[in-house]
Amino acid sequence: MSVAMVVSESLSMTRRVRTAALALLVCAHAVSGFSVAGQQESTCEENGGIYFVGEWYFLDSDHCTQCECTAEGPVCFRTECTSLPAACIHVSHYPTDCCPRCEKIGCEYRGVVYELGQNFQPTECEQCTCDSDGIARCLVADCAPPPCVNPVYQPGKCCPECKDGPNCYVTASRTQVIPAGEPTWVDACTKCRCHDGQDAGYWEGNRLATCSRLKNCNHEGMLPRSK
Repeated sequence: MSVAMVVSESLSMTRRVRTAALALLVCAHAVSGFSVAGQQESTCEENGGIYFVGEWYFLDSDHCTQCECTAEGPVCFRTECTSLPAACIHVSHYPTDCCPRCEKIGCEYRGVVYELGQNFQPTECEQCTCDSDGIARCLVADCAPPPCVNPVYQPGKCCPECKDGPNCYVTASRTQVIPAGEPTWVDACTKCRCHDGQDAGYWEGNRLATCSRLKNCNHEGMLPRSK
């Protein structure tokens, strides 16, 4: 055997030994978690499991916190929830979600939900609009005082009406009502007149008639006989 052949077989054997040793190291790393350099590879234990370096995960105990497993240990960040729309009227919180969800936007007024931009009339005297900020803004009719003491409200109308026409009470007892206009004799000795549009302060609290009593009128309501 020549010297060249002996040297060649020796080099070939050395390569096989190195290859086998490297394979054993790789296998040991795969089985026991050791790196090729012989140092233990970092892992993160969380959520009842193990995460390797570079892996991301959410905490089971807090769905708003996301972590990355690094060689120095877990590095976590908390998710900041965005603000819900101002017009959100139905918010849901799901167990698996970090942030609340807005299920519906609009305006809620007296227990009724209206769409954004919707005009509505909750009563005969109100005109409302559902604004973009989720607030219902209403205009209320300003009714003038009715010129009567017994006004009635008609269906579909805001302001009361005087079904029997303008009138007033004769006295503060409010037991007798007379029509407005010409003076009215309420008994044989007393004549009364309601305030009307010609009077100052017309129907601004003047619901009683102005009355005058005849002089020398007896209790039976008859004028005394002249002697």
